[in-house]
Amino acid sequence: MCRLEVIAAGPLATVQDLGRPGLAALGVGQSGAADSQAFGLANRLLGNPPEAAVIEVTFGGLEVRAEGGLFVALTGAPCPMTLDARQVAANSVVWMPDGATLRLGVPTSGLRSYLAVRGGFDVPPVLRSRSTDLLAGVGPDPLAEGTVLPVGTPTGDLPDVDLAPVCPPSDDEIALRIVPGPRADWFTDEALDALVGAAYDVTAESNRIGMRLAGPELERVADAELSSEGMVRGALQVPPSGQPTLFLADHPVTGGYPVIAVVVAADLSKAAQARPGQRVRFTRTTLPGGDLDDL
Repeated sequence: MCRLEVIAAGPLATVQDLGRPGLAALGVGQSGAADSQAFGLANRLLGNPPEAAVIEVTFGGLEVRAEGGLFVALTGAPCPMTLDARQVAANSVVWMPDGATLRLGVPTSGLRSYLAVRGGFDVPPVLRSRSTDLLAGVGPDPLAEGTVLPVGTPTGDLPDVDLAPVCPPSDDEIALRIVPGPRADWFTDEALDALVGAAYDVTAESNRIGMRLAGPELERVADAELSSEGMVRGALQVPPSGQPTLFLADHPVTGGYPVIAVVVAADLSKAAQARPGQRVRFTRTTLPGGDLDDL
């Protein structure tokens, strides 16, 4: 059996797959890869099934050693990457001989990188998923020095591809589309105008659970109490401070603050790559078959 040993984990590295959908009614969030597009590309490059587990690396710093030869691929935030003393490219298929060491530097843009192995990481699943949920404490522990990850048996053929021509995450202002509601009526008309009228800064108080933002204060119509209700990935929840929080992969399944809008699912991978200090700007979009003013 091939394995990958962690020599250094960097700021944060976790095992992630597609997550645990369908368990929110039981109090279990979906979790899974924060950038689903980069996650999917990593597995496609290696001919893995879509649900194969990978390593999600936050801001580089990961160092791993191969036990047995294996193919790997790195996607998402592009990190300088060396295999022993040789520079290798992101978004490509790389052969790691037995005993070779792979090192990731700090990404040149973006925040989260995805290191996949052919066969996927075969750690024990919890509730049908191998994902680490930082909020719920479900799944494998975050990676640390000395962690050894078993690699599964490859299935299917290795694709005939050397390099995937994809654009790296933007280091400029990021545009995210939103649909107002479900609690937009808890806010003044000026609040929604403010949300789409100015950019918000991503603060250092951000993680896989949520992205805390700093910008124009979003004023409520009244200070009534809201009963806890279900939350989804992409929800923009607004606490009494008036500063919104964008829920990401490990978000809570319920919340007691009103949600002024929800970021469309197709834009959440961009949100997952936003660094602290980067700016995001929200734009209103329409729902299929209707106008937002009719909501």
